[in-house]
Amino acid sequence: MRTPFWLSSGFRPFFPLGALCIAVSILIWVPLYLGLVVLPTAFSPRDWHIHMLLFGGIGAIIAGFLLTAVANWTSRPSIGGWRLAAVVVVWAAGRAAISVSAGLNPWMVAAIDLAFYALLAALILAELLAAKNNRNIKIVAILILLLLADAAFHVEIAYHGSAQVAWRAGLGLVILLNLIIGGRIIPTFTRNWLTARWDTRLPALFNRLDAAVLVLSAVALIAWAAAPDASLTAVPLALAGGGNFLRMARWRGLATWSEPLLLVLHLAWGAFAAGFWMTAAASLGWVDLAASPHLWTAGAIGLMTIAVMIRATKGHSGLPLKADWGDIAICTLITIGTLARLLMPILPERIATVMGFAALSWAGGYIIYFFKYNRLLLRK
Repeated sequence: MRTPFWLSSGFRPFFPLGALCIAVSILIWVPLYLGLVVLPTAFSPRDWHIHMLLFGGIGAIIAGFLLTAVANWTSRPSIGGWRLAAVVVVWAAGRAAISVSAGLNPWMVAAIDLAFYALLAALILAELLAAKNNRNIKIVAILILLLLADAAFHVEIAYHGSAQVAWRAGLGLVILLNLIIGGRIIPTFTRNWLTARWDTRLPALFNRLDAAVLVLSAVALIAWAAAPDASLTAVPLALAGGGNFLRMARWRGLATWSEPLLLVLHLAWGAFAAGFWMTAAASLGWVDLAASPHLWTAGAIGLMTIAVMIRATKGHSGLPLKADWGDIAICTLITIGTLARLLMPILPERIATVMGFAALSWAGGYIIYFFKYNRLLLRK
């Protein structure tokens, strides 16, 4: 039986599903927050919002990227067909279970939801072991930790009525995964682009400095997950921010100004670095504690994921890796939405208006991606 085209590689179903999940979740969140809509979920509006975006939408995009990348890492055939279909079904079942969880057993909901990360980690691990590729085992370790963070999220909901620590742990792991993968692809893509233009001033290769900053970033994220409002937490966060800016300065990002699809990856990295500084400021009480993580989520992760999705979609479709006006509009809307969200704490009298504008802008970027690339992803 012939494998359907949309099940030929992990990014084909999961990129549009992730984009759609993110957009719909954001658009529902505003009326949910304002009390205009009620969902049949056992989660509070805040917890549903966080879980659907972090473990649902971003989780789908992570799955799409890793299920596709593992074939390149191992030189083995792509994970497709019935195995990929199983991961898609399990992912969708988890999103549905969370959204109608009010009428279901909480542990059954948790089991359905957690099956996604368990299956994803098992598939990636099996491919790496079959190819004796030990270098990327750390990616599987992060997936397992994401599974544990998701499990902790459910435990906190069941016993405390709200998730307080698990969402920060989950976000910290997603940030760390982005720093690992972004630290590979950004200088590599930039090096290839500059080499094609006969520029001999190339980005620095990964060395001990990069490894040290990665470890420092992990320490800072652990400290933030455990004690976000402790003044001592600001120290590793500030150092990690500086370290990541230092890594960025070695990658010649300014030289890519003429190619927005590459430049946006550098901007996303800058948002990750600035996110460490803003979160450090929040730990000291200088900025709003609830708003600061949005520079990481809406800004850094939003830009990094959409840029990778666009590049992968174009690359696997035989299109030139060059941004068109639609791609620029997508990244611009996500940037505008992020800035608007960060302005909310200083405009409390207009919170509904600013929130609505931020949601429409940010979700709009993912909606445009969905409709712009839907045919290339799902149909041959």
